[in-house]
Amino acid sequence: MTAQKIRTRLRTYANREKAKLLQGFFKTGPGEYGEGDIFLGIVVPDIRRTAKEFHDAPLVEVIKLLRSAVHEERLLALLILVSQFTNGDEAQKKKIYSLYLKNTAFINNWDLVDLSAPNIVGAYLLNRSRKPLYTLARSRDLWKRRISILATSAFIRKNDFKDTLAISAILLRDEHDLIHKAVGWMLREVGKRSLAAEERFLKQYYRSMPRTMLRYAIERFPEAKRRRYLKGTI
Repeated sequence: MTAQKIRTRLRTYANREKAKLLQGFFKTGPGEYGEGDIFLGIVVPDIRRTAKEFHDAPLVEVIKLLRSAVHEERLLALLILVSQFTNGDEAQKKKIYSLYLKNTAFINNWDLVDLSAPNIVGAYLLNRSRKPLYTLARSRDLWKRRISILATSAFIRKNDFKDTLAISAILLRDEHDLIHKAVGWMLREVGKRSLAAEERFLKQYYRSMPRTMLRYAIERFPEAKRRRYLKGTI
């Protein structure tokens, strides 16, 4: 089972018109965050179908796909890695986690991060030191920073909010909108499980956090309370 065989199968779902739309949606133009990325025009359900078909592909072949210039091939590789990580023994999990961190240069758009970081990085670190996330959070690389906060989604599911809140504080002054959205989203997820924990954080930082981050964080609040946060009158 080779990377080339998997590529050939994936391309049966390609759609040229859809590719044009995806290139715009994922900001592939000059100076944009996805500059130069290549799309085949394959929707996520078809990528998932292909990942299921090749779920047991050798890691060496999966990594070849992950290092592809084609966006859908990288996403396919990550979905296969998530499946193999989830179903693997401890040795397999460690290997996949290590390979993931060695290949972050290819995990370079928000969908690639969001569909993989919680289920590989976060899942691996559940019962381990979270120090690697703080290194990622302080990286100059946008996608490493997004990995750092999205990985904590795995902790939130276990009602463990400490690292989400600590990394959110590190990223408060981040300049990129995609980090503002990610942090706000994770704060909102904390609030679904502990509104008190989210509001303790917000009351400390809401006046200084980026507007987009705040809007995402308070999206589910009652309208009156949401307005008070936005006006700075909490």
